[in-house]
Amino acid sequence: MSSPGLIFLFIFVAAPLIELYLLIEVGSEIGALPTILLSIFTAVLGGALVRMQGLAVLFRAQAQMANREVPAFELLEGVLLVLAGLMLLLPGFVTDTLGFLLLLPSLRRWLILRWLAARVDLQPAPGENRRSPVHSDRVIEGDYKRED
Repeated sequence: MSSPGLIFLFIFVAAPLIELYLLIEVGSEIGALPTILLSIFTAVLGGALVRMQGLAVLFRAQAQMANREVPAFELLEGVLLVLAGLMLLLPGFVTDTLGFLLLLPSLRRWLILRWLAARVDLQPAPGENRRSPVHSDRVIEGDYKRED
């Protein structure tokens, strides 16, 4: 099976089974009602935190657009915040943990930079050399005189 196929298999089969197992285990330890209330509490708290951080990212993006800059990083942060919100809305402790981790700005920044580094190949502009002229082995030493 291909790698994307394994990922989808995990997301749609294994992850819900793990979540269900953990919910049953926690429910048997602390009781059904506290488990349900804890799940609702994490969804409400997560929603409030996603909203606050989402507004902060939106304001930064608007400020960059006002300065005629492209808010690319903020857009990617917004995507991760939407993913965090979705994870926090799903019942379960694993998805809640992943959702709360995505609310950490430093982790979001690290994930975005890592994702960009894997997908963006920085090439020199046409006509530019990758090496500095000082270190180039094509340098010819000499004097010149301009004759007009």
